[in-house]
Formats: sequence, structure tokens, C-alpha cells
Amino acid sequence: MIPIAAPLLAEEEADAAREVVLSGWVSQGPQVAAFEREFAALVGAPHACAVANCTAALQLALAALDIGAGDEVITVSHSFIATANAIRYQGATPVFVDIDPETYNLDCARLAEAITGHTRAIIAVHQMGMPCDMAALMAVARHHGIAVIEDAACAAGSQIRMSGEWEPIGKPHGHIACFSFHPRKVITTGEGGMLTTADPELDRRFRLLRQHGMSIPDTVRHGSSRVIFEDYLVVGYNYRMTDIQAAVGRKQLERLPELVARRRAVAAKYAELLGSFAGLRLPAESEWARSNWQSYCVGLPDRLDQRTVMQNLLNKGIATRRGIMCSHREPPYANANHRHSLRQSEAAQARSILLPIYAQMKEEDQLCVANAIRAELAHGYN
Repeated sequence: MIPIAAPLLAEEEADAAREVVLSGWVSQGPQVAAFEREFAALVGAPHACAVANCTAALQLALAALDIGAGDEVITVSHSFIATANAIRYQGATPVFVDIDPETYNLDCARLAEAITGHTRAIIAVHQMGMPCDMAALMAVARHHGIAVIEDAACAAGSQIRMSGEWEPIGKPHGHIACFSFHPRKVITTGEGGMLTTADPELDRRFRLLRQHGMSIPDTVRHGSSRVIFEDYLVVGYNYRMTDIQAAVGRKQLERLPELVARRRAVAAKYAELLGSFAGLRLPAESEWARSNWQSYCVGLPDRLDQRTVMQNLLNKGIATRRGIMCSHREPPYANANHRHSLRQSEAAQARSILLPIYAQMKEEDQLCVANAIRAELAHGYN
């Protein structure tokens, strides 16, 4: 079987986790603090706050901005459902805009028409690791005085050119960026997430909310020579990351440049192998974007049935995934008042598939995938 993804975990990660297990401190503690410092340094962010997962990160981002009932948050339907769910958790309303079919990201030309007097924020998704057009998006957001959250779940290691300089996703370019460390991401802690920001007050609120609204962190209380009684200042959450996860994450961070370089090489090989296949649409980077290639998404010609292609590939031992889901097609959002056309989002879901990609993927496996795709294109069924 050629899997859709395969995390690169080795003895270094196992040893790091073992050391934490034997240390006696396995919950949020010194390893989490070190992971936060190292992640912040890597992406060039003044502050980084580790949490349980990226869904928690998105909700904390909205909560820290005091977004709630009666507020609207503009985002794409064409994203994993967690993006929309985080908005709903806060009692706010997601307003979906369509995507640019070339990048699978939010179409910034459609952004202004979605803004109303109730709009409080925009969640820009760096879909499949491909950077969103932050320069265009931020110009609109600044003009209207709207906060910007980057859903960078897939984008650790991706870069964007801003003002002529290449900068990591997560610097951040909006107000807050949120990352995932799920096993299908470029680096993983099993589950886990991170928020980055340049605003110290937002970072303070993340840290308060992630740990039940507790005024004194465990590390301070346990390390004090005096008895300290904590207060619970707000209604918070249990969104902490464990030290076991953070220890693994620190080793994964060391691998990140190599993992991205390998993925970019795999993506380049796919472009070489598949580039001459008539009717197959390949992904491409904008001149201002460098993707980590968390996923490799190809568009199928209209004559091919998505499910049939995927089943035929699975029968040959090749795992794929359908195009990125559309939240507005799922029951929790199906009856909402969608004010704008989502035609490109629906087409991307229905007409594209994600091919296997991971850092340790062998060239012979890519050739196997390419040959299987060629066979499907030759069938010409409906």
C-alpha cells in the first residue's frame, strides 16, 4: 500500500518522549515552554502558545478577539470543517466566500462584497500548505478595520514573499496564526496545535484561556517556595498540550527544513511525471508563494468520475483522498443562508483528488502513482 501520508518519526522522537515519561512531569510544563520558544524563533513570531490541537487554537483566537454571538467571520467553505466549527463554538456566524481555482485559497477579489457591519474577522486558510494571498487580503482587512486569523493548520514550513522578502507562514502576517500537528501534517506531535502572534496581550489571553482561566500556571505554583492559591479569572478551557507531545514536537522542529525540502522534491517529481498528461490539472505555486506541499492536489477532467478513479487506485494499493471538503454541504451548515456563490469550491471538491505525498516517498512509488493515473485518463469513462 502507498499511503496518502506517512509521518517521519524515529528513535530521536521516541527517546525524547521516553525521557519525559521518566521525568515525572508529563503534563504542560518545561517541554511545552521550550517548544513554544523554538517554534516562535523558527517562524519569526514574538509569541507562540501551544495547545491541544488546531481546532482549539482557532477557537482561542476568536475568543481572545472577543468574537461571539451576532458577529460574522468571513472564511472559506472549502476547508476542513474545524474552520467553520470554531466560529460556531463562539456563537458567531461563518460567512463563506468562494476560492480561487488556481490556488484553492480564498479569492481575495470576492472579499469586499462579503463584508458587512457585523463582520469582525477573516479566517484565511493556507489550504494544503499553499499560502493565501496575504498581501491582497491584508489590504482589504486594514481598509475595513477587520482582524485576520490565519488558519495555517497545514502550513508549517511554507513561505510567502511580503514586501520583497521571503518570510515563514506564522510570522504572523495577520493578527494570529494557528497551526496543527496532526499526523497528516508536515510535522506532528500526534495531536497538538500552536498560536503565534505579535500582540503580547493576545498571547496572555491564549495562555489564560487554555488552562481553565487559571491565574497562576502549574509551573509557577509547583516551583514556588511559598504556598500560592490560584484564582479562576474567566471561563476557560482545558486546551493544554502535554510535555510528551512537546518533546516529540521539538525533535520534529529540527527536521522541518529537511522535511520541507524533501516534500518539495517529491512535488517537483510529480510535476515532471504528470505534466504531460492531457486533461489533468496540476497544482502550481504563485510567484510569491513557496508551499511545504502538505498535500498534492490534482484536478480531474470532467469525463472521469472522482469516486471511480479513487477506487481504482485503491484497488492497486494507492491511497488517495477526495478534494477538500465544503463545509456548507454538510448537515450543520446546509440550511444556513449562504449569500455568495461557492461554485468554484464545489467544483474543487468534486473534481480533484489528493495524491500520496510524504518526505520519505520513493521515486518508484511516485512512478506507480503516475502510471495508475495515466491508466485512468486512458479509460475516458463518465
